[in-house]
Amino acid sequence: MIPEASYAEQNPVKESTDPVWKRIQQEALEVFEGEPYLRRLIDDVVLSKETLEDSICARLSRKFGRIAGTEEEIMMTFREAFDADPEIAIRVRADIEAIYERDPACEDYLSPLLFLKGFQAMTAYRISHLFWKQDRKHLALYLQSQIAETFGVDIHPAARFGEGIFLDHATSFVAGETAVVADNVSILHEVTLGGTGKDKGDRHPKIQSGVLLSSGSKILGNITIGAFSKVGANSVVLQDVPAHVTVAGVPAKIVAHHQQED
Repeated sequence: MIPEASYAEQNPVKESTDPVWKRIQQEALEVFEGEPYLRRLIDDVVLSKETLEDSICARLSRKFGRIAGTEEEIMMTFREAFDADPEIAIRVRADIEAIYERDPACEDYLSPLLFLKGFQAMTAYRISHLFWKQDRKHLALYLQSQIAETFGVDIHPAARFGEGIFLDHATSFVAGETAVVADNVSILHEVTLGGTGKDKGDRHPKIQSGVLLSSGSKILGNITIGAFSKVGANSVVLQDVPAHVTVAGVPAKIVAHHQQED
C-alpha cells in the first residue's frame, strides 16, 4: 500500500527569505502533521498565508471582526496598517524573537502567533497606534476597547512602545496615554504604567531599554525607570529609578545594584 502523501508534499509552501516567517511555517507543518485537532487553525492562519503580516491579520481578525465589521473587513484594515508602516512588521518580528529568548515556557516561534495573548495584544496595539497617528482616533479607540475585552490588556493607542517587547501572561496590563516603553523591555501580568490622578499632559512613566517590570508592579506618574533596572513584584514606584538597580517595596526603594550590560 502506498502511504498517503503528507500535507507538505501535497501543498508545498513558498520559499521565504524572511527567517522568522520561514521558521513559523516549518513549525506549523510539524503541528499540522502531529495534531489533527489543530489542522484547520494551522491551515487557516499559517499554511494558507504567504507572509507573516497576512498570518497576523488573519489571526487577529478572527477575534475582532464580529462587532463593528466582518472578519474580512477588519483583516483588510489590519493589512492596511502593515502596508502603511513597515516598522510594525519589524517590531512584530523582534517581539516574537524576544518571547522565544526570554520566556522559558515558549519553545517555538509559532506559539506567540497562535496562543500567547501578550503578543497578540501588543501586535493589535501596534496597529491601533498607527491609526492614532493617522488621526483615525475613533478606530484606534475601538481597537483599544476590543483589546481590553478580548485579552484583558488596556494600552492607550497614543502610548509608545519600542521593539523586542515581552508581555508575559499580559492579564491586567495597563499603559496610559503618555507612557513610553523603549526596546527589549519585559513586562509581567498586572503591571500598571499609570498616572497619579493629579496631573494633565505628560503624566505617565518612561521605561528605558532592558527593564524588567515584575508582576503586580505599579509605576505611577511622569517618572523614568532607568535602563536594565528591575522592579520587584507588587512594588509601587513613585520616583525616578536609576539604571542598573533593583527596586522593591511600597513605596519602592533600591534593594540591589547590578553590573552594567555589555
